[in-house]
Amino acid sequence: MKTGEQIVQELPWKWAVQGRIFIIGGLGFMFDAWDVALNGFLTPLLGAYWDLSQAERGLVATGNLIGMAVGAVVWGTIADRLGRKRAFTLTLLIFALFSILGAFSPNFELFVLLRFCAGFGLGGCIPVDYALVGEFSPRRIRGKVLSAMDGWWPIGATICGVVATLLVPIDGDIRWRIMLLFMILPALLLFWVRRGIPESPIYLANVGRDAEARAVIDDMVTRTGAEPQQYAIAAQTTVKSGLKSVWSYSPRITSTAWLLFVSILLLYYAALSWMPSILRREGYDDFAAFAGTTLMTAVGILGVAVSAYLVEVVGRKWVIGISGPIAGGALVLFAVMLDVGSGALLWLAVFGFVIQIAIPVLYCYVSELYPTPLRASGFGYASSVSRVATGFAPLLFGSVMWPVLGLPLTFAIVTGFVVFAVLWMAYAAPETKGRALDTLTEEPAPIS
Repeated sequence: MKTGEQIVQELPWKWAVQGRIFIIGGLGFMFDAWDVALNGFLTPLLGAYWDLSQAERGLVATGNLIGMAVGAVVWGTIADRLGRKRAFTLTLLIFALFSILGAFSPNFELFVLLRFCAGFGLGGCIPVDYALVGEFSPRRIRGKVLSAMDGWWPIGATICGVVATLLVPIDGDIRWRIMLLFMILPALLLFWVRRGIPESPIYLANVGRDAEARAVIDDMVTRTGAEPQQYAIAAQTTVKSGLKSVWSYSPRITSTAWLLFVSILLLYYAALSWMPSILRREGYDDFAAFAGTTLMTAVGILGVAVSAYLVEVVGRKWVIGISGPIAGGALVLFAVMLDVGSGALLWLAVFGFVIQIAIPVLYCYVSELYPTPLRASGFGYASSVSRVATGFAPLLFGSVMWPVLGLPLTFAIVTGFVVFAVLWMAYAAPETKGRALDTLTEEPAPIS
């Protein structure tokens, strides 16, 4: 007899059923991207408004990203212990409320604190949304669905860039406040819509809430038009969530997840957080600097489309292993050709395209490496570690690495880190293409 999990993962894909969860979850991911991209556009404006030093400007992104790091751990753990739905609905509400307060900050210190709090709320979106969407997705297309989820990221970052560029004519002293307020109403509306999303039946089954799991599964079978079958609810698992459990489950899997997250996202966030400032330093005006950064994020939409195709054709590990280092190389060439103008923008576009091939598959891959009781927290800890690293990166990048080492060498060092991470992945972690969730062994044999 099949299990309830097998029934869910074998259902036909219907946009009115699983697609609705994909869209609503993806919109939360879009706001995560919008907020992270916003740091890069806020940095030069706040630097001028409060007369900040280069190190203080780095805190604009650092405060927000460290808040996201804390939020990723807290909300990932909440999602594994109290349910996906509860965490799913609250993250955006907290983000919206503190973003409103941040827009009216009277001083820089309070602004950083409020951006930390907003980041804490939004930091839960990625681990919680990926766990929920992945557990509702049919196994045969799960890789495509989870990779396509990242399509919301360049959409959100591009919307942020378009808004920031269109607001250039407004005086900079109030422009940054308008930029913060612009995304609040959509975030609150999405919070309201999220309340109607069902709890994950796989989660319900794993915590012993059998009757609720059956109700969700039976409803999905009816709404997708699948033929009803007899099934059993799997026995409650004894695996616990938490940092110790994540590492004791498999040190190789967890080390792979952390290295990939930190290296690839460090490369991306360093570019995203400082690109407007880099372009302004090269003589671009606000409009051109903001438009150039928007170009980098916009071409990523095409990258996600390519990623969603490749992930089920060649597998997760090959896509990450090739696209990650290529993206780093493109960013190094951008830095080398920065004084060439059109040549630099070409390589910036290549970077934006290729990095968005790597990141969607990275998110898909890590979310599949952990069993259901650890999926949100395992992903959340990996996301949190990357947020901590990328949170301090803007501070180090602006005050030490960029001024002392220069852009080409700085980006080359990070690219070398990416190469090391993908080599470790090739040895230490399994390929998850085509596998059912919860079928990986705790100590997988190396698969290249």
